[in-house]
Amino acid sequence: AIVSDTAIEAARDGCRLTEAVERASSVLTPADVLPEVPDLLPEVRVEAVFDDGTRLVVIPEPVGPAQDPLHAPGAVLVPEATHPNHAPPPGAGQDIVAIEVVNTSDVPISVTSHWHFFEANPRLRFDRAAAYGRRLAIDAGGVVRFDPGVPATAYLMPIGGARVAVGFAGLVDGPLDDPAIRAKALRRVAERGYLDADSAGGGRAG
Repeated sequence: AIVSDTAIEAARDGCRLTEAVERASSVLTPADVLPEVPDLLPEVRVEAVFDDGTRLVVIPEPVGPAQDPLHAPGAVLVPEATHPNHAPPPGAGQDIVAIEVVNTSDVPISVTSHWHFFEANPRLRFDRAAAYGRRLAIDAGGVVRFDPGVPATAYLMPIGGARVAVGFAGLVDGPLDDPAIRAKALRRVAERGYLDADSAGGGRAG
């Protein structure tokens, strides 16, 4: 508010745009705010009425330059995509299955660490039955990208916890270990056109 008001008052005083930016940029220093604020406030924008009309005033680094933007409070850290032929992480356990996956679409398809792999994109061709109840054997928050037309090996581990899959693509919506729910999910794969291991264009209940 202080930075914005300074820019608006400068415009009312007859200053030019560059002068308003200069005033607003100097009204506060890092010593006037909490340590994290410069990292969280890279820019302030406010509309002000100048002699020649309304202008958008953009004040970069209004309280000084960021110190460590990658580790500031609220920073979003996006993990890099993992190569499809990844190795399971240490401690993933012994119950790991390896399946071949082919992306039949024209664009890359990414799958995140805790997505029920059985319900992954319908244009991915792989053994759906073998993937049932499993997720990618990668660290939490990781991503695996499957490039178009390139066969890749995906390592899958069992989903933990209560083993209840709700949401995702809506193929299960219930306890993964219930035989009736598993059978219904496999039927839905075929009915909804999900590609399976040896399917050419449609789904196959496996």
